[in-house]
Amino acid sequence: MIFDYEYFKREVLTLTGINLSCYKESQMKRRIDNLISKNRVVGYEKYIACLKTDRRMFEEFVNHITINVSEFYRDSNQWKVMEEKAIPELIQRFGKNLKVWSAACSTGDEPYSLVMAMSRHLPLNNIKINATDLDKQVIEIAKRGIYPEKSIAAVPADLKRRFFRQTGTEYKISDEIKSRVEFREHNLLKDAYPTGCHLIVCRNVLIYFTEEVKNQIFQKYHSSLVTGGLLFIGASEQIINHKEIGFFRKSAFFYQKA
Repeated sequence: MIFDYEYFKREVLTLTGINLSCYKESQMKRRIDNLISKNRVVGYEKYIACLKTDRRMFEEFVNHITINVSEFYRDSNQWKVMEEKAIPELIQRFGKNLKVWSAACSTGDEPYSLVMAMSRHLPLNNIKINATDLDKQVIEIAKRGIYPEKSIAAVPADLKRRFFRQTGTEYKISDEIKSRVEFREHNLLKDAYPTGCHLIVCRNVLIYFTEEVKNQIFQKYHSSLVTGGLLFIGASEQIINHKEIGFFRKSAFFYQKA
């Protein structure tokens, strides 16, 4: 047997359910090779053997390839559009009980930001966010709701005072915010998508996928949204064929299902 990258991808799919063929190969292979080198393992065959027997290395691997980089109110100008335009328009169109999905939510910064942004316009008991991620480790971090100061630097001052409590060098988000988010595991590449969504937020994740896979995911998001629903993507992303899929570009990073 040839223990090359194709072999490695097949083994990873069996072990984790993660299909590395859906990611841009040069970027992902470089990340994986660096991780293997860091662990002082020689070759893909031996590294796969380690992943099968060493829980720490397995969890490190999954966390590494799912690229968990997140912070509250990331790209604050876009969150201003969310607070001042997107959320009020959605409430006006669909009412107070919005179905919101934060996809690939990482450590929870994004869905918690959504709750705070929505709290400008709605009572907290009207807010419910469905937050999903492939990596169960980051979901556990999200459920704890404790963050370094750097992660919450962009949170508006009044919301920071209201919803965070400092504990040493870290900040704990309030239980009233945490209670509005339901976290669960979800694989964007193989699991069924929720339906009837009014707002989907998926930011700075799809840049790592191939163009073909990105297009498939955007089409699935379109199917998940109700007519008039919004998709909010990251500052480094765009939907080139949004008209073909059935999206209307509301602003730079907001797409509405036509």
